[in-house]
Amino acid sequence: MNRQILKAGIIGSGFAAKFHYDALLRVNSVTVDIIGAYSPTQTRLEAFAQSRNIKSFTNADELIHASDVLHVCTPPVTHEPLVIAALQQNKHVIVEKPFTGYFGDGAEDFNGDTFNKKQGLEHTLRSIERMLEAERKSAGKIMYAENWVYAPAVQKERELLQKTGAQIIWIHGEQSHSGSHASTYGQWKFSGGGSMIGKGCHPLSAAIYFKHVEGRVRNGQPIRPKTITARTHAITRMPGFKNEGYLRTTYTDVEDFALMHITFEDGTIADLFASELVMGGVHNWLEINTSNHRTVCNINPNNSMQSYTPNQQYFDDVYVVEKIETKQGWSSISPDEGWFAGYQHEMEAFYRSAAYGDVIESNSSLAADVMAAIYAGYVSAEEKGIETEIKVF
Repeated sequence: MNRQILKAGIIGSGFAAKFHYDALLRVNSVTVDIIGAYSPTQTRLEAFAQSRNIKSFTNADELIHASDVLHVCTPPVTHEPLVIAALQQNKHVIVEKPFTGYFGDGAEDFNGDTFNKKQGLEHTLRSIERMLEAERKSAGKIMYAENWVYAPAVQKERELLQKTGAQIIWIHGEQSHSGSHASTYGQWKFSGGGSMIGKGCHPLSAAIYFKHVEGRVRNGQPIRPKTITARTHAITRMPGFKNEGYLRTTYTDVEDFALMHITFEDGTIADLFASELVMGGVHNWLEINTSNHRTVCNINPNNSMQSYTPNQQYFDDVYVVEKIETKQGWSSISPDEGWFAGYQHEMEAFYRSAAYGDVIESNSSLAADVMAAIYAGYVSAEEKGIETEIKVF
């Protein structure tokens, strides 16, 4: 097998763009030539590009034309047009989560608390359809950058499911922490929702992925989500909330807590939580209960390394773990956070697919199921938890 060279272009210059860049440096199966980046925020683009010695492109189309693989690391409101533009030029496109969504009607006074959630669901389903149709017409493919799917613990459980032929009976899990990095997060018109989409997409993707795997092993077809019952709350916006400065409280019209109860077409279930209400770093875990084994995937935190200091000044120059409030006392240090979270593994898989045609685990079918479930969940939550059907594509 000849080692191929693929040209990578990064659209975006924020948090996601940085960890995509770092993960690309660790791809081994192909040679990745990171040719440059584009972002509409010129000062951030220049800082991002210059510090990495890559070219700043003046527009997205120019970068797409020059690249083999595009990384869409922008706010989700921009994902659909960028993904379709890349596919129309027959380029592979790695799109960050969430895949797409509903970002309002363009009105200045749009409010995520009050709009009709069925309208958001219908808009999202049409967006998914347009993206899938663009992929069908393209020589390129959509690669859904859901790192949970490629986290080593999740991929080990995939192996267990394939080798044991187990039936998954019940999944439960969570992603929570004390608030998002992004300055635009907290406004529906930019993020497409709050905790359910911004945090819940991760454990939901892994849960649906496992049912896809199970179905393919046992029946030759993925087992798809069928209904969702959901509730959302805006705890930090309550009049009586006591703000002591540890949790982010700048949300304007999105939820900061969500729970989802998913029923799959085979009658099995998943219960998932997402919030901005948890201190002590990122809390990412998933438990899979099956007919012949039980697995707990602790993505963050895990106890691979633990360290104690009586005064955090000694750790001032030490990166400990994402979203930790203090380094004093005991810390669950992640010696290679990107590895445990699956970032380098997903990029390795995506570039092997682009170069050699390998099948990817996190594809557009998974992305479509996740987004359809989330926006059906917003419809359910608007109706105080009514069971809502999930459209599958």
